[in-house]
Amino acid sequence: MAKTSAGILLYRGKGDSLEVLLVHPGGPFWAKKDEGAWSIPKGELDEGEEARICALRELEEELGSSLGLSPERLVELGEVRLKSGKRVLGWAAEEDFDPAALRSNTFAIEWPPRSGKEREFPEVDRAEWFGPEQARLKINPAQVAFLDRLLER
Repeated sequence: MAKTSAGILLYRGKGDSLEVLLVHPGGPFWAKKDEGAWSIPKGELDEGEEARICALRELEEELGSSLGLSPERLVELGEVRLKSGKRVLGWAAEEDFDPAALRSNTFAIEWPPRSGKEREFPEVDRAEWFGPEQARLKINPAQVAFLDRLLER
């Protein structure tokens, strides 16, 4: 069965000045990937976890701050399905975040492969604000729908 993730598309500004915050996955597999590699801050739901609560938890884990958001401030953006089959449930919230304040959680993997050495990497290695057109190029293609749904509001 396909896994389910939940995440939040942060935005600031309106109209022509609208920007969205995207995050770039950390670790050696993503180091040289850019276009189509960025994402909304998101992560997998724990069993029995409410999706909005998961989205807020993941925002805090990946950015290092909850930004004081509450479930009531989240605007539903629906669901997308990634090429892998994973479902992603999305919400939007108007909130500013300084990418220099990024403090992502980390994960450990054997690196280099078959070296027997385990290294830690940040789950998210950077965050950046993008205008809608640049965001379309950077974000995972399946997640463009979240951007479109935000712009329709």
